[in-house]
Amino acid sequence: MAMHESPRPFRRAGSAGAATLAAGGAGGAERPGRPAPLQDETLGVASVPSQWRGVQGIRGETKSCQTASIATAEASAQARTHVDAQVQTEAPEPVALVPVSQPDTLRLAAFLRRVEAMVIRELNNNWQSHAFDGYEVNWTEPQQTVSCLHTLVYPPAQGQGLHVTGISWNATGSVLACAYGRLDDGDWSTLKSYVCTWNLDRRGLNPQQPSVVVEVPSAVMCLAFHPTQPSHIAGGLYSGEVLVWDMSRPEDALLWRTGLTDDTHTDPVYQVLWLPEPRHSHRFQVLSAATDGRVLLWRGSSAGQLRLCKGFALAVHQLPRSTKLKKPPRGETEVGVTSVAFSSFDSSIFVLGTEGGFPLKCSLAAEEAALTRMPSSVPLRAPVQFTFSPHGGPVYSVSCSPFHRNLFLSAGTDGHVHLYSMLQAQPLTSLQLSHKYLFAVRWSPVRPLVFAAASGEGDVQLFDLQKSSQKPTVSITQTQDGSPVYCLEFNSQQTQLLAAGDAKGMVKVWQLSTAFTEQGSREAEDLDQLEAEIAT
Repeated sequence: MAMHESPRPFRRAGSAGAATLAAGGAGGAERPGRPAPLQDETLGVASVPSQWRGVQGIRGETKSCQTASIATAEASAQARTHVDAQVQTEAPEPVALVPVSQPDTLRLAAFLRRVEAMVIRELNNNWQSHAFDGYEVNWTEPQQTVSCLHTLVYPPAQGQGLHVTGISWNATGSVLACAYGRLDDGDWSTLKSYVCTWNLDRRGLNPQQPSVVVEVPSAVMCLAFHPTQPSHIAGGLYSGEVLVWDMSRPEDALLWRTGLTDDTHTDPVYQVLWLPEPRHSHRFQVLSAATDGRVLLWRGSSAGQLRLCKGFALAVHQLPRSTKLKKPPRGETEVGVTSVAFSSFDSSIFVLGTEGGFPLKCSLAAEEAALTRMPSSVPLRAPVQFTFSPHGGPVYSVSCSPFHRNLFLSAGTDGHVHLYSMLQAQPLTSLQLSHKYLFAVRWSPVRPLVFAAASGEGDVQLFDLQKSSQKPTVSITQTQDGSPVYCLEFNSQQTQLLAAGDAKGMVKVWQLSTAFTEQGSREAEDLDQLEAEIAT
């Protein structure tokens, strides 16, 4: 520590002075009572160690802190497990062989001769027995009910009071088309109509919103999908026109039309079909039938027109003499056609249903000229070969069996279904299914003895002739208020589905039980036997 006195001049202190100062003495102790003259001095630096720091230094501690240690872990997993196991059977014990006795051939031969006649007789009896005919082991649980899968409607058509006049399944069996019109109009219909399609395999199906809607200027009376083109569909109009649409082009769906020419039908078209061309099986023509008495074949052209390539006309005076008809009024010589069905075994043979109530067997190969004054750009032929006994009213539907060459069904306004053979005029059997009209009848595509009929009392009746030839196996209520069912079609691809359209503007898709879709082992033979028994 440096200490100064003032105003004495400073002088350098010796070591003694420094020691004295360190011991606490004064610099002028040698002359007491006399103050020493003030002098400037420069003193040395005196260090006084701090006792407090020393004490604190002794007690000082060094400390540190550390955060919690990070936990780590290592783990491994192996999916594969391996187990070794061994099994050892007991040591086999030797088996003593039993000596085989020698057969008594003489006694065995005598026994076989003695029982031979009895065994042969029983084998013959078993071979001729029909106790297990049609029996087939089924390991799956059969479905016993017929249920409604979908109820399809188009509200604008319902709002106009339109009926479902025709339905058709496409080539894949997944798309259902329906035609809207009216069957009770007594004059030309001027209301616009619709053709609608629903894809039943589409996820999120809306039963009130069709996949495609096509507006048509006249009521559509019938529909038919193309056999191989899933999007092409033909329709017949109340105005007499025939149109073909491509439903894959909803904004411009019209593909071909007949137009209003001399060749066009002058009455409503009640049936359209697709037929393969004779020399080109991959090409198809459109057949149309109307109540003006003409059956016409059309071929599509590049100009968007359906051009007439062949035609037939039905005149009363050219029908076979076995037909018992009242004398027609003056000028009415044509026979109105209401339905068509082609043979599954001969593509040139077809059956017509007529307004007069009698079915007609016809041929596409007919060469006789039709004696009619109807104008036509091609020669019209007279196709009728044979006439069957009539119903009590117009025949609205005919259907040829897909399993038998000669059998076909007809349904009419007398409420009866007739089963005919093409070899005789009288029906093999007649079933009264309704006290009102019958509008449609169809053979099953998979069961030879099953068919369905649509009645004017609002139901669909399913017949299984193997179980009963007089009453339906199942009667399905289509409309709750008894409104007529106008059309029905089996699905030939998804055979458990049956669609029916009615006067309420609804199409219902029914799922059939396995009893109506699984064919028995001898069912086709039973159909032949049924024909033979009824005919005799």
